[in-house]
Amino acid sequence: MRKLSQQMKDKKVAVRLHLRYTLHAKLYLAYSEDKRVPVVGFLGSSNLTLAGLAKQGELNIDVLDQDAANKLAKWFDDRWKDRWCIDITEELIEIIETSWAADRLVPPYHIYLKIAYCLSREARAGINEFKLPKVFQEELLEFQQKAVLVAAHHLHKRDGVLIGDVVGLGKTITATALAKMFEDDFFLETLIICPKNLVEMWEDYAHKYQLRAKVISQSRVQTILPNLRRYRLVIVDESHNLRNDRGSRYRAIKEYLIENDSKVILLSATPYNKTYFDLSNQLRLFIPDDKDLGISPERYIESIGGQVEFSKKHTETFIRSIRAFERSHFSDDWRELMRLYLVRRTRSFIKTNYAATDPTNDRKYLTFSDGSRSYFPDRIPKRVEYTFNPKDPKDQYAKLYSKKIVDTLNSLNLPRYGLQKFLNDKPLIRPTKEEEVLMGNLSHAGKRLMGFCRTNLFKRLESSGYSFLLSLSRHILRNYIFIYALENHLPVPIGKNISQNLDDF
Repeated sequence: MRKLSQQMKDKKVAVRLHLRYTLHAKLYLAYSEDKRVPVVGFLGSSNLTLAGLAKQGELNIDVLDQDAANKLAKWFDDRWKDRWCIDITEELIEIIETSWAADRLVPPYHIYLKIAYCLSREARAGINEFKLPKVFQEELLEFQQKAVLVAAHHLHKRDGVLIGDVVGLGKTITATALAKMFEDDFFLETLIICPKNLVEMWEDYAHKYQLRAKVISQSRVQTILPNLRRYRLVIVDESHNLRNDRGSRYRAIKEYLIENDSKVILLSATPYNKTYFDLSNQLRLFIPDDKDLGISPERYIESIGGQVEFSKKHTETFIRSIRAFERSHFSDDWRELMRLYLVRRTRSFIKTNYAATDPTNDRKYLTFSDGSRSYFPDRIPKRVEYTFNPKDPKDQYAKLYSKKIVDTLNSLNLPRYGLQKFLNDKPLIRPTKEEEVLMGNLSHAGKRLMGFCRTNLFKRLESSGYSFLLSLSRHILRNYIFIYALENHLPVPIGKNISQNLDDF
């Protein structure tokens, strides 16, 4: 591009745009000082390149006959000099000079703006594509309106969205507005699946906003869903309760969604808890295992040597599927995946981008539809000191927080959290695909999990004696379950096997 621009500046190349009619004739004329053959014409289907002329199976011909060559030259000149053939050389120079191909350094800030522009493509598409019902335009705050529009784009384009705003930012009314929008625009009726204690709240929302919806509790899905009529839009509140794809509730909901080809709105303030499987299991409620997502886990593919190695190592896994992402432990891969399905904002994000500032006290606030203000709390950590008497028999904390107990906690080996040390380099039995994933995850845990467990016990000890003893009893129970599984040749209770072993125990 830069070379072309320089050639046009040096008057070595001129470009014209033929507008009289559509023109797609590939004619190349060569002039020389050889009086025997002063003009040679080349025409055909190929581009005038070595590959185009020598390697492509397209028809081309060179015209050496001078009478024919001169007629071709006249044909070209007639079109080149036509009044509807416009010289665009200068315009093309300007386009190249103002584009990414220009021979100049680009300020880092401009690169930042371009990256932000590209990353916000999905959000901008949703904001421009959909329109909120009037009632929600009046009631929703600006950041909630934007969330609805962005979520609508994901839901319409990919049949599902996960609204993961933190607690208190209005996920419920956001999902209600989204459902109402799809009811008005696409005539969809809504099924709402939520915890039992939230059924009454959802029924109130459905009544207030005249939403054609049915509300059922998650505890009843196994009995209700198999005989329930079709709802083409399903809201699953507190979807993090469905992180385990082995549960009967999970299977009942997924079977209903697949059978009815329903669009899905997931709501959870804590979609991620322990592993990335927490996210993928929720997404697989509406994403088939073999669906082409259009993206692949590039960091993981790079780490194992490229796409060829991925195909060899995971013969039954499509490289652009959600199953492929489940192979990856790289956060970059999961961020790229969740970018397509997740709408999540934090309080600090809302405070920075949507809140106004009260000049009287310099505090940030949001203004509701009735004109009232809601101020963001200023969190100021304060140290609280207290004393305890080791000699006082009534001082429970002093009695527990002794040197003996501290030394005991610090000396815990906790082998259940360091299972990688017990894996042989060359196991006698070839692991399954799921076991390979578990083994890979174990290699990233080890001492960090041991340290986390000790730290958690110390925190519970600082909380109260009762809390510490409760955590200790649960810890002992889990170890008994672990030993029971080993002694009875059951699957090791890690990953998805935990719930199964609990039932067996």
